[in-house]
Amino acid sequence: MNLNNESQEAIDALFATASQALINQPRKTSIELRALLNGLTLFVSPKANENEIEKVARRIEAANGVRISEAAVLHDDSVMPWLDEAKKTIDPFYWKRYRQLLIGQGLPRDVVNEMDNVTEKILSQMGNPHSGSYWQRKGMVMGHVQSGKTANYTGLLCKAADAGYRLIIVIAGIHNNLRSQTQQRIDEGFIGRDSSGFGKANRREIGVGLLETGRFPVTLTTSLQDFKKTTATTNRSQIDSYKVPVALVIKKNSNTLKNLISWLKENSAEGDALTINQPMLLIDDEADNASINTKYGKDEVTRINGQIRELLQTFHRSCYVGYTATPFANIFIDPDQDHEMLGEDLFPRNFIIGLDAPTNYFGGKKIFIDGIPEDDTESPDYIRYIEDNEAHLPIIHKQHDALDTIPHSLITAIRAFMITRTIRNLRGQEKKHASMLVNASRFTNMQSLLRNRIHEKVNEILDALRINGSRGARGLKDSEIAALQVVWRNEFYNAGFSWSEIQAAMFDAVAAIRVVEVNSRANGLDYSTLGATIIAVGGFSLSRGLTLEGLTITWFLRNTMMYDTLMQMGRWFGYRPDYEDLCRIWMPRAASVWYSHIASATDELHRELKRMEKSRATPMQFGLAVRSHPSALMITARNKVGSGERTVSVGLSNSFVETARLPANNHELDNNHTAALALLDRLTNEGFNIQGTPQVSGGKFLTHIKRELIEPFLLAWNNSDANITTQISPLLTYIDNRADEMDTWDVLIGTKADGVINTTIGHGIIPIERSINTDDLAQDIISLGKHNMRVSSRNVEKLGLTIAQITDAETSYRSNKNLIDNKHINYPGYIYREVRQRPLLALYFVSVKRPDELKVVLPDNFPQEPVVAWAISFPVSTRPDERVEYVINKVKQRELFGQPDDDEDDETEND
Repeated sequence: MNLNNESQEAIDALFATASQALINQPRKTSIELRALLNGLTLFVSPKANENEIEKVARRIEAANGVRISEAAVLHDDSVMPWLDEAKKTIDPFYWKRYRQLLIGQGLPRDVVNEMDNVTEKILSQMGNPHSGSYWQRKGMVMGHVQSGKTANYTGLLCKAADAGYRLIIVIAGIHNNLRSQTQQRIDEGFIGRDSSGFGKANRREIGVGLLETGRFPVTLTTSLQDFKKTTATTNRSQIDSYKVPVALVIKKNSNTLKNLISWLKENSAEGDALTINQPMLLIDDEADNASINTKYGKDEVTRINGQIRELLQTFHRSCYVGYTATPFANIFIDPDQDHEMLGEDLFPRNFIIGLDAPTNYFGGKKIFIDGIPEDDTESPDYIRYIEDNEAHLPIIHKQHDALDTIPHSLITAIRAFMITRTIRNLRGQEKKHASMLVNASRFTNMQSLLRNRIHEKVNEILDALRINGSRGARGLKDSEIAALQVVWRNEFYNAGFSWSEIQAAMFDAVAAIRVVEVNSRANGLDYSTLGATIIAVGGFSLSRGLTLEGLTITWFLRNTMMYDTLMQMGRWFGYRPDYEDLCRIWMPRAASVWYSHIASATDELHRELKRMEKSRATPMQFGLAVRSHPSALMITARNKVGSGERTVSVGLSNSFVETARLPANNHELDNNHTAALALLDRLTNEGFNIQGTPQVSGGKFLTHIKRELIEPFLLAWNNSDANITTQISPLLTYIDNRADEMDTWDVLIGTKADGVINTTIGHGIIPIERSINTDDLAQDIISLGKHNMRVSSRNVEKLGLTIAQITDAETSYRSNKNLIDNKHINYPGYIYREVRQRPLLALYFVSVKRPDELKVVLPDNFPQEPVVAWAISFPVSTRPDERVEYVINKVKQRELFGQPDDDEDDETEND
């Protein structure tokens, strides 16, 4: 039902008041909560009806149902405990009012409580600001993209200020718009005043400043202006002269850092060492970006790295805390010697904190793992594939290419955005912001062209709605309105409103839509008005840290396969209250596959941190352990490499590898087919019955197979260079080194339950079917799996386990993830590997589905008989630290993973 503005205002006002009233109260029962709301209604929203009160109650209950796990903490033993003793002298003024602000804004109480808990853990690992001795601390906080890292470090700086830190510097990314956005968040959560009004007679109080007045920190930067020496010198002469905490939010820029260091030394440094006595906290947002010298030796990166280190050395007592969702550059520093990481001064050698995401987080797992079906005939929940861009806007294009028309998929995405804006209005979210992201080029010139073409199309649709939108069924004779209805029917039929309701409301909902550029030349993002409706077109500026409010629709066309670059481009991650079902992301199929892989690797990174916390490992040990994971093969392609081959040391304990990519070469495919048939013959000769119908879901399952029967198959296998983790020599080395643990195996022979038995295979096998990803055919690679480039199914790793083992593993997983409902959970394979006793080989004969609907011309030598693929699930080894060597060629790295995007802020060429 459509909520009018007056009704929505009553609901919002009652919710805000109730949230504040509940801050320091125990949890209410359902009856107690509604009684409280009825009492508050008399004072806050006297005209609110029973239905509106019930909506507020359910909104509060939904927030209270959000859970979050405790953060994982690794630390060294160099800091003596100090915080517990200091608490009796700490007045938590800044933290208390920030906590009140968060709860009043509707942040779930358990999330706020965990923020309280984890920021205290971080503060306890930082140096004691009242200690007179010299100290320097370095740590890192790992979060998730768009999951609340800014809120977390705002809480941390509030607590640091309460504890006695006098100067707090936030380095907020490499772009002006991100620095400005971060300053606004700090203004609201810490300063308490709108910094854009500084220098004027009226300094408007905002955020925490409206809750408790009288004490305001000083800021030497504003939302309009980065650090300026002249401004800082005019305001105060010395840091020591401030009686309240001083905060700066600066851009990660060489000139800014140089000016800040110079000003500090000129105004506050003293003594022979020219250091500042006041304790300083440096928060490095997006710490993996430009702070560490891992980008092919560019001078600017080295300069920024050195300047951050110099800034820390300027203070007698300083603490560096790097915040990042993509810590791969920080942890996967590629050392020539064992201790080179310690030589990298910003390596978090003192502590690493892993933040978990709340259960309502709309992240990589939900989108790219849980939301991707294994059945090729089904569509992903949120992803839509771009397959029509090459004629209009190739992924690889030049700076000054023309753009006369835009792909139909982009037009569909624009229509989807207008529909979702309308549905959100009908749901009562008219005053909430709504954004669409278009990230398709690194060049600002191309971004301008895209913006113009999108603007033209938006105007065409608005003209149609203005003239015919109110004409009901007769309006459908307009081709634009008819096209909108098609998108609604395909995407949002079950969103709660009929087409007639949406058509009637659409023009009013989208009339104020704006198409803006966000890059080094322009920043059209403006959320100052209620309910802004924005299509943002950009590149790098939209790829790091910047939040697009109410992001609902994305059209993403980028070719980099670098872990951190891709994840940071994922601005669609975050929280989508009451409109998660409307979110859609258009991207190339290959990008979706890589996001799925990255989501799994990121989840494993956080899981490894929790495991090592239990074993009391140090940050250095964590870095070494994570670098040995098979994902390191992909991640290290991000780092600086020389010419020729490079060797990567990898551990395969508790890992899953598969040959989802095959060589599009008939000779090699035939060889692999012969090797697979030979394996079946050996099994038959040993008395294993592989005839008849499948014994398990997915095929014929055999157990206690001798290793000597498996190894000849692997030795004969022709591996595709695209399958880096299935290089045969390292796998055999790993297996041979653990002959005692891997003497017997489980084997699955994949076969369908129904269909035609393939006579070329024999043994009663009906090949499984997989679609192929046609994007890789040009590189002579057959990629199996339409959605996820996987040949094996999610449930295969359960095979060989008892029902009790499976139940215990799944129960433990739900408990660790705070998952109450047992429905619709896609359990990750590692929970089964952790209890598996034997390695599992899954052998597949695959009938490749011809992509006729895509009208793709297949190579003349494309195989006609089933191709062979396999997967291995390795259990946890008793010797997990022993690693094997994988070799990867530099040329192959670039071929498989693409060139790293250049994220220098080039005003003339690229954003």
